[in-house]
Amino acid sequence: FGHPALIAFIGDLGAEVRRRGLGELPVGDLSQARGGPAPSGHASHQTGLDADIWYVDGRGRARVAKVAMVNLARNRPTAAFGPRIERILALAAADPRVDRIFVNPVIKRELCASAGKDRVWLHKLRPWWLHHEHFHVRLACPADSPECEPQSAIAAGDGCSEVDWWLRPKAAEERTEKRKRYRSRQGVVRVLPEGCSALAQPTE
Repeated sequence: FGHPALIAFIGDLGAEVRRRGLGELPVGDLSQARGGPAPSGHASHQTGLDADIWYVDGRGRARVAKVAMVNLARNRPTAAFGPRIERILALAAADPRVDRIFVNPVIKRELCASAGKDRVWLHKLRPWWLHHEHFHVRLACPADSPECEPQSAIAAGDGCSEVDWWLRPKAAEERTEKRKRYRSRQGVVRVLPEGCSALAQPTE
């Protein structure tokens, strides 16, 4: 389930990816039927504006399987990573409905190195743990949702300077503390806005 803007975005991106011969885009987690916390504790999929989209090998197989783009043990891209993935992420980031896209830091590093002069779209790509088998799209607050609270704006620039912190061994302790703070919010029952109570009631 998702906001109509999210469903429209997924359909539009999938159609454009197929039109350009870039393969299929299997969709993973969206949101609960009425939004709010997920039973699994997936903290970021609560507003209907987030979608996980799986990476695949792009060879048009009858059965599409997700594929890792990063070897996490070595912090290197796998053989499956290449220009096709860059084109898909660039298409997603170029959509004005998209606020940010979470990708593995190694993917961000590789894209920063290969992007050339056209670097505007890199601004929306944010490094985050894992995300080696999928990318996470978060839409901006839709115009018809006045109670939607946007995240803080992303700093100006392509964001490539911050990738070093995510991969530098000397920053491991800082990353561990940051991850602990993030995980402490996962699975915590949030105090939801009063307006959510009406949506939580079962319909007859």
